[in-house]
Amino acid sequence: MKKMNKVSGSRYSEQLREVSRSASKAPGVRSRESELEQAIGREVRTLRRKHGMTVTELAATADLSPGMLSKIENGLTSPSLSTLQALGSALNVSVMALMRRHEERHEATFVPAGQGLHIKRRGTRSGHDYQLLGHAVSNRMGVEPYHITLNKKSEVYSSFQHEGTEFIHVLQGQMIYRHGLDTFNMLPGDSLFFDAQAPHGPEELVETPIKFLCIIAYEAMDDTRE
Repeated sequence: MKKMNKVSGSRYSEQLREVSRSASKAPGVRSRESELEQAIGREVRTLRRKHGMTVTELAATADLSPGMLSKIENGLTSPSLSTLQALGSALNVSVMALMRRHEERHEATFVPAGQGLHIKRRGTRSGHDYQLLGHAVSNRMGVEPYHITLNKKSEVYSSFQHEGTEFIHVLQGQMIYRHGLDTFNMLPGDSLFFDAQAPHGPEELVETPIKFLCIIAYEAMDDTRE
């Protein structure tokens, strides 16, 4: 059976010490140790099913009792380092891979009404009020949601172009919106989803004020995009 490397072992031990300290400081709240146990359990169950193994089969391969494996999969016990090593070997993954779900970050951004960050994006025209409602960038993609307001003095501009995909949804007012060679008469409740590399933007402001949601998604590469 494979031996756990010192880095994986010490990292796991440190995580357990950290979550134990957190638990002692926050009684009554589900501890990070419990979250780690449950994350390991979910990953073990997922990998077991992926390999088409029953609880009994995996338990036998890892030299565990079916009852102990069931407790691990349900997050009811903290597996020892040797137990994790045995499970990792039986499932053909590293010990750290069993903790992958615990290390994933799940973020959320709450913006109270009217408190979006007012910004000027590159290429923003006069009278175009952009409120950024959140921002997320992962290793693969970025997402930027905006609440945009146009008034009767806003500059009409239908030649915006940038990387990614864009979605707009009209909340108030009426406008003629251009995308490439096509134009769309957009009223409250109307939506448009399009390739943002083609020229696009409001071509005529029919009824102001115009308020709409705009969500831009793009491939995340570096910080040089507009």
